[in-house]
Amino acid sequence: MQAIVETLFDTIYLITVITLGIIMIRKNNGNKQYYLFGIMAVVLGLGDSFHLVPRALALCTTGLENYTTALGVGKLITSITMTIFYILLYYVWRSRYQISGKNGITILVYFLSALRIILCLFPQNGWLQANPPLSWGIYRNIPFALFGLLIIVLFYQEAKRQHDAAFQYMWLTIVLSFGFYIPVVLWADAIPMIGMLMIPKTCAYVWTVLIGYQAMRRER
Repeated sequence: MQAIVETLFDTIYLITVITLGIIMIRKNNGNKQYYLFGIMAVVLGLGDSFHLVPRALALCTTGLENYTTALGVGKLITSITMTIFYILLYYVWRSRYQISGKNGITILVYFLSALRIILCLFPQNGWLQANPPLSWGIYRNIPFALFGLLIIVLFYQEAKRQHDAAFQYMWLTIVLSFGFYIPVVLWADAIPMIGMLMIPKTCAYVWTVLIGYQAMRRER
């Protein structure tokens, strides 16, 4: 039952975000922020597919323990593409609110992104191991969490200042995604049921993409 439900959920998720992303890329009418949003959604979907597709195959066939390498490589790729996702979201923020300058924030964005990706590439992460060390799961997610917090603050402040009803909950979608993700990093290995939090975390990302798509439709 878990295999069927989880595979169906992941399939719907991947098709939804990639389809919405392609629509935004093709039908943004030259609006930079929605073009970036479309790329962001496609990066999200394609990146997650490197982990979710092997997971679905594992659940529907011989089990997760026989797909350790594929799942590990998929998690590594997903970790990097999620970082790119937030870089693109930062530029959506700059484009939507016509932000100029703010070089210090841009430098911080790239510093945290580079640190996150570099930490992900360390062999100590044990991506190809059945039981990778928790410590490195924490190390690589510290700059990622700080990056997420920065994006939360930026969208919250600017949407409030400009009374942006369409993006008023963008900050909340990011809060929820990290709120559901962090317990999985910390405790899912010890308490497998906590891994179920990846479902609402995924829904939060779908909400993020829908905010951009619906805003584009209204403006068109």
